[in-house]
Amino acid sequence: MRTGENGPAPGPGGAADAEEAPRYLGIDVGGTKVALRAESATGRAEETSFAWGPGRDADHDLARLAEHVGALAARSGAPFRAVGVAMPATVGPDERVTAWPSRPEWTGLPLGPALRALFPGAAVVWADDGDLAALAEAEAAACADLLYLGVGTGIGGGLVLGGRLCPGPAHGSFELGHLVVELDGPVCVCGRRGCLQATASGPATLARAERLRGAPVTFDELRAGLRAGQSWAVTALDRTGRALAAAAVGVAELLHPRLAVLGGGFAAGIPELADRTAEHLAALARPGLAPLPVAPARLGGLSSLRGAVLLARGQ
Repeated sequence: MRTGENGPAPGPGGAADAEEAPRYLGIDVGGTKVALRAESATGRAEETSFAWGPGRDADHDLARLAEHVGALAARSGAPFRAVGVAMPATVGPDERVTAWPSRPEWTGLPLGPALRALFPGAAVVWADDGDLAALAEAEAAACADLLYLGVGTGIGGGLVLGGRLCPGPAHGSFELGHLVVELDGPVCVCGRRGCLQATASGPATLARAERLRGAPVTFDELRAGLRAGQSWAVTALDRTGRALAAAAVGVAELLHPRLAVLGGGFAAGIPELADRTAEHLAALARPGLAPLPVAPARLGGLSSLRGAVLLARGQ
């Protein structure tokens, strides 16, 4: 909604006040937390977030979201022109949620109508959270051809080519986590064997460390084991880095990104993972071809949220 056309007229400050009013909203919907970022035309921003526990049903979750969006809109005093939403769920062409393991209660929800009902008069768009993380990291790195690998509870990913998402929201998400990297690998939640997610996610890495150690391993214990050079920790992380490198090499052979970025909560807490992945990328490089460079995410846990804002700004 454009201020002064279908909405409230500019206040005493005129055009300057209108430029500072939040016009774009980004929402990063997670399994346990939702983050929101409102930006004005000039980039002035306000961020907030809230936690939500185990899902009761989609209507309850949407009511919680509406409550926090309403509070943010009330503080801004202006309607949003466009809203971008980063979703971890799989959404079909009919705008219905087809799968979301973290909140199965959303399965079958008509996402498009539900979101548009929250923002009447605004353009509402959504995309996979990994795709939007890639979009934001590409802008932050000033790299128009970038592969994003998000390592957390699962594996997310995104690819930007020529400054645009590939394949793009209209054609589905970039499902890097379900790229098969080990034909006889562990069973994935999707039912196949050998998906990247089944080998290289945070829980998969911790489970492997536990088997090697012969005792339960927490995230902090894995980090301590890596610092101490414990073989069980080093070996567990090495296989994760090898799987990530295999996936990145496969993408690079076909689509030629210039940079791989490693993000996600698990990767952010274990900086050694970027080095391990880079080592395996170098080992997998074909003669005469430079290995794909890899770097930690510049935006950390904010990648998907910033990407959601960029998606809104593109409307």
